[in-house]
Amino acid sequence: MLYDVHTHAFHPKIVHKVLDQLSDHYGLPATGTGVAGDLIDRIHRAGIDRAVVHTAATSPDQVIPANNWAIDLNQRYDELIGFGSIHPGFDRWEWSLDRLEQAGICGIKLHPDFQGYAMDDPAMMPIYEAMSGRFVVMIHIGDREPPGSNPTDPYKVKRLHEQFPDLQIIAAHMGGFMHWKWVLDGLAGTDIYIDTSSTLSLIDDATLHEIVRRHPRERILFGSDYPLFDPGAEMAELQRRLRFTDAELEQVMSNAHTLFCTRNRVGNGQRLENIVQKM
Repeated sequence: MLYDVHTHAFHPKIVHKVLDQLSDHYGLPATGTGVAGDLIDRIHRAGIDRAVVHTAATSPDQVIPANNWAIDLNQRYDELIGFGSIHPGFDRWEWSLDRLEQAGICGIKLHPDFQGYAMDDPAMMPIYEAMSGRFVVMIHIGDREPPGSNPTDPYKVKRLHEQFPDLQIIAAHMGGFMHWKWVLDGLAGTDIYIDTSSTLSLIDDATLHEIVRRHPRERILFGSDYPLFDPGAEMAELQRRLRFTDAELEQVMSNAHTLFCTRNRVGNGQRLENIVQKM
């Protein structure tokens, strides 16, 4: 079972606006159209079985619509695993987590940079505690500003993991977008999951190889960051850059199965493991 753990798909009414915002922020033109059908077509062509779709509520009033979208994706498409969203400014966050869990959502996406808080904000501490042991948490890490000036960084992730050891964290973008030298200093070699999204076109060979050499192979996950990148092209680039054999590539792309296969997949209580067995 092969996974792309880091993708995005948007409602057709807002997709063009969101793609423009993403391109402006990252300076990268989108490869895909950003709608669910295009994502599914691309993972099918790449031989990928499941894609995890992330959304982040950039304000408290977006929490419910964002989670409605995640639940809808999760229930409508067998190929997609929708992650929910939470915001520390939303005063019904406990209700939101319960609602997501009851709907079969197994993960939460946090993007502190876009959501307007620091990942170590005291307001987030009870939320992390409530998510521990219940959800996989994908966190956008890093950006153009260095640690100390950015809402997220590899050191903050490590401290968060030490404070909440039962919180299953995926540190996006190989542990920190544009923070890779600090990943080597503070994160590589820990048991925190990292994904490959929005990394391969920007990181130098020496740093990439050193992170992969130091970090537990079973804790490295494949992520394309669709629609910015095409999943199939990112698979090929990952194999080329790291000189992976087909078996090594398959291992990285299968590592996420232990995160998702025993968690609720859909709202009727059926387990993803059962769905996988029927394929």
